[in-house]
Amino acid sequence: SLTNRTRPKVFIIDDSSYDRNRSKKVELHDRCFDHASLKMRFYKGFRMLTLGWSDGHTFMPIDFSLVSSRKSQINGISDHIDKRTCGYKRRQNALQTEPEQIPDMIKRALTSGIEASYVLMDSWFTLPPLVKAIVDQGLDVIGMVKETKQRYNVNDKMVSLKQLYRLAVPV
Repeated sequence: SLTNRTRPKVFIIDDSSYDRNRSKKVELHDRCFDHASLKMRFYKGFRMLTLGWSDGHTFMPIDFSLVSSRKSQINGISDHIDKRTCGYKRRQNALQTEPEQIPDMIKRALTSGIEASYVLMDSWFTLPPLVKAIVDQGLDVIGMVKETKQRYNVNDKMVSLKQLYRLAVPV
């Protein structure tokens, strides 16, 4: 049995749909595709990117961003927003891709004193540049890897994902 002292603390990254179908004048309103629903549909709203913290018993959301697309926006940023404000910076942040936002979210969490050893993420986010950016901050990454043509270096031999899986020693 793990005690609270030895239980690993983790950051968890996930996104979900934030449906605002009835809204007409919301800033950065977007036309999004819901890949997670059984209906596989488009909706008007945002994608909500969340960084959470967990120790295995407790989950706490600690940072989030409503993500909007530059290409499929319905409404842009209001012209009346002062560009020096935090609100304007959050709006600019919403126009970044999710992988661009994640390292800054983790940095803010670590800077504020929240401790974690790992970052857990799903296959949408497990991409080499993002993994490197997280590892550069001193955290390990656990995530599902998509089957691509990418090769992995194991003992100076380049192997596919299937070969890597066969070489992995069960823990």
